[in-house]
Amino acid sequence: MPQTFESKTDNVDGKYAIVVSRYNENITRRLHDGAMATLVDAGINEDEIVVAWVPGAWELPIVAKEFVASRQYAGVICLGAVIKGETTHDLYINTQVANSLGNLSLEYELPIGFGLLTCQSMEQAMNRAGGTVGNKGEEAAKAVLETLSVMRQVAEANNG
Repeated sequence: MPQTFESKTDNVDGKYAIVVSRYNENITRRLHDGAMATLVDAGINEDEIVVAWVPGAWELPIVAKEFVASRQYAGVICLGAVIKGETTHDLYINTQVANSLGNLSLEYELPIGFGLLTCQSMEQAMNRAGGTVGNKGEEAAKAVLETLSVMRQVAEANNG
């Protein structure tokens, strides 16, 4: 029978950083609230959570890197909302932020939650920030917790 590692939200003690874009704050505030609630519900003490508000989505990776590089955090959750405008500017922002956060996670072997909404309209964003499609801030935080749990299980199995 194969050894199986289940994603859970236990075995996730440690400090967490949440990096939130202030741009579209009516959306990102809801994402932040969802991420905070998820961490607290998982047993993380609020004193173990640090929140950094940045100007926009573009700044998420550079601030996330500061937290990740310090090696003081079990995970980082990045939250933002980019709404399509009249130009293709959103595509450049979304692509670069996604690539940067993915590379950062792999480079430092630390889970980074991708809670960047990439929506065509404000309505779509609202639906993903606690509306009809759920709260992507909650989902990003839960993904970090579950990934960390699996990573710790694998590390324990490899070292045991």
